[in-house]
Amino acid sequence: MNRHHLLLLPKSFFTKRFVAVVVLINLLFMFVLSSLASAADSQTPGAPQLDAKSAILMDAESGQILYQFKADVAAPPASMSKMMTEYLVSRAVKQGKLSWDEKVKVTENAAKQKGSRIFLAEGDQHTIKELYVAMAVGSANDATAQLAESVAGSEEAFAKQMNETAAELGMTTAHFINSTGLDRADMPEKFRPSSIEGETVMSARDSAILAYHILKEEPEFLETAKIQKYKFRERDKKAIDNWNWMLGSNKDNPNLRKFAYEGVDGLKTGHTSKAGNCFTGTALRNGTRLIAVVMGVPGGTNDGKRFLETAKLFDYGFNNFEKKTIIQAKATVPEYETLKVKKGVSTKLPVVTATDITVLIPKGQPVVPVVQEVKSTPDPLVAPIKLGDKVGTVTYKYKDPSTQEDKTISVDLIAAEDVDKASWWRLLFRAIGNFFSGLFKGIVNLF
Repeated sequence: MNRHHLLLLPKSFFTKRFVAVVVLINLLFMFVLSSLASAADSQTPGAPQLDAKSAILMDAESGQILYQFKADVAAPPASMSKMMTEYLVSRAVKQGKLSWDEKVKVTENAAKQKGSRIFLAEGDQHTIKELYVAMAVGSANDATAQLAESVAGSEEAFAKQMNETAAELGMTTAHFINSTGLDRADMPEKFRPSSIEGETVMSARDSAILAYHILKEEPEFLETAKIQKYKFRERDKKAIDNWNWMLGSNKDNPNLRKFAYEGVDGLKTGHTSKAGNCFTGTALRNGTRLIAVVMGVPGGTNDGKRFLETAKLFDYGFNNFEKKTIIQAKATVPEYETLKVKKGVSTKLPVVTATDITVLIPKGQPVVPVVQEVKSTPDPLVAPIKLGDKVGTVTYKYKDPSTQEDKTISVDLIAAEDVDKASWWRLLFRAIGNFFSGLFKGIVNLF
């Protein structure tokens, strides 16, 4: 078709061609965007490929993230939300609001709970500790609801405490409507919350943050979490097994041996039809403790797949990362070897780091910390100061090689020697010297 032939074509021909080209370009653009989004949401290269809707792996000592996949997506956590109930009950005991041997009477709400339970009857009496074990080991919804009411008076009031505490701990997606993690429709109708909307949701990151605080602040919880089985009542014919089949102690159990993982001693499972299979676990090996979370693992509650997926995370963490001290204890800070002191025999105080800074990093990869900020505490320092006194902080910045995120970490600075208070005579002559020094500089600057 030559130029003259094109001139003979109707205008509608060009309009249709133009529309077709525009549509094609839009389709290509959408395809590229979709590909980029998929790449951004894919799992970490080199890390285990998990059959889960979201997951995260955290260093329990520092809170450092070693792996994440859709970790900030809020989703139903099912019974993993009981970790917050465990945290608040334990805190109430420490604050003297409850005691472990205190007996409480079972309420209507607790007696009417569905799902996993120990079949509490209204009016029964049990100790806080008995109910706590039933919740932590057997994931008993009735025991959990009773504990919530014992702390706050009602489960709805307790859920509000859960939400307030989540905000305090830095959990940005967590929203609780009850103490158990049950869907609203599965709660006893009479006791469904009227002042809290929606359903319970929590991201994998928030679940790891919650576990991190439990391990830091309530480490004794693990003594309960690792109980393999127990009888709630002496008359019970059958003991209740721990839903955490991944416990390292299960290596001697022929039925659970394939799920047992060396070092696992907590924390909490979860399952509902909406949540799928979830698990927040922790394992300690060779001085390193990790926290792993998987959410939305497909399959039934009795196939144990969530534990096999969690094992992939633990294997990845323990096999590919190593502890590395990036700042030594009692080290000087370049260009900040001393801090200014007032009213001392000396006007400068040598300072060193109080402790080391150790991080988990991929094996063989370097980390270079850079000084970001040095602060005196108080500012200014005032003599006398004793060797070993805390006198400030230093904050370092470094790039996390596992996530490529910029991280900051702080460590205390301590006095490397004594600085006695100067006599009034020394201070007077120092003041006179400073005066004339300043005056001389002022005169020089005039010329």
